[in-house]
Amino acid sequence: MDNNTILVQMLRQLLKEMEIVSSQGAGYYTCVPFARRFNKLLEQARNLHGAENAFLHTFESLEEHDPKDPSDKSNVLLGIRVEISQLITYLECLNEGKA
Repeated sequence: MDNNTILVQMLRQLLKEMEIVSSQGAGYYTCVPFARRFNKLLEQARNLHGAENAFLHTFESLEEHDPKDPSDKSNVLLGIRVEISQLITYLECLNEGKA
């Protein structure tokens, strides 16, 4: 298994963990570990595929903050989910291009 495939699997697992935690109810979780982990995985994608890659420039590191309001937490998690899903799609397209 190559590093790109491993990275995709790790991002998918992060999505699953977010679903589990958020299903426990708004207000009982923190957003920081998910943003922090996404930032680390994004950095790995940049290291694997070069910082000069134009599509990787469309991704930005996420702010690692934890709003107190449950609806704000939900919005932050939604934003993280969108970024993870987009990064997965990008990495999968790179894998298809190699095949």
